[in-house]
Amino acid sequence: MRRPERGRAAVVAVAAAVVCAWGGSACATPGPAAAPPAVVPVVASTNVYGDIVERIGGDRVDVVSIIDDPAQDPHSYEANTRNQLELSKAKVIVRNGGGYDDFVARMLRASGNSSADVVDAVEASGKSPDARGEFNEHVWYDFPAMGALADRIADALAKVSPDDRGLFRDNAGEFKERLQTLTDRTERIADEHGGTAVAVTEPVPLYLTEACGLADRTPAAFSEAIEEGEEVPARSLRETLALLDDRKVRALIYNEQTTGPQTEQVRTAAEDNGVPVVPVTETLPEGEDYIGWMAANIDALRKALDR
Repeated sequence: MRRPERGRAAVVAVAAAVVCAWGGSACATPGPAAAPPAVVPVVASTNVYGDIVERIGGDRVDVVSIIDDPAQDPHSYEANTRNQLELSKAKVIVRNGGGYDDFVARMLRASGNSSADVVDAVEASGKSPDARGEFNEHVWYDFPAMGALADRIADALAKVSPDDRGLFRDNAGEFKERLQTLTDRTERIADEHGGTAVAVTEPVPLYLTEACGLADRTPAAFSEAIEEGEEVPARSLRETLALLDDRKVRALIYNEQTTGPQTEQVRTAAEDNGVPVVPVTETLPEGEDYIGWMAANIDALRKALDR
């Protein structure tokens, strides 16, 4: 009883083959799958800016961060030939500027890439030296500056990939909303602890402490010498230690990526005298994103002040 069914199936198969042989549209073979749209190659000087680019670009960017090791001091970083190769292929480059990551400009010139759009965070921030000619280039600790940078990154990406302009602008807007939540938290600290004295081992977190309404009492000669990798004047070291010995500050904010005998001496003095130590870094800790990292910094600072 099954044999006739097999016969009918064979006839149907033959008929189908004849129709396909004559170009039947129902039998047309699909063409090759459309290639996915190209992503924008981006190089960032540090993983701080690399993460911000990824928040804005999403899956439309391919980001390489030159400095991504939490143990690496960016001030002493020496770029290599791999960095130069990556810079040569980038369409967008994001750097800090302000003298912080000058190796990017040097390597970019050597790479021969003159068409990349270079986004400078210091320029985007609109900040300039103070009356003494001093300038704190660590603008990633300033949330309004990062909001301005987000817009600049979105514009740079849109020039390369115009069809994604709306996506980039929307993502930048969402990023700025999250920045606002950080600003709200710093304002609460300012309301509760405004004017409270703190000390720092170097100027890295000062935009954050200013947003929190805190007063930096560190002798300028101490923090500047640490930042420049120079020997701290003996008098400045004594003055800094006295702040901790006499508990004239409520917290010591300590850059874990720039350490040495004198910063360790200051940290020990803080611990011995019960002054809370708040560690900070210049690059993202492993597994963190920018917003989460800054939120943790704010939480640690608030906890120290509440003690």
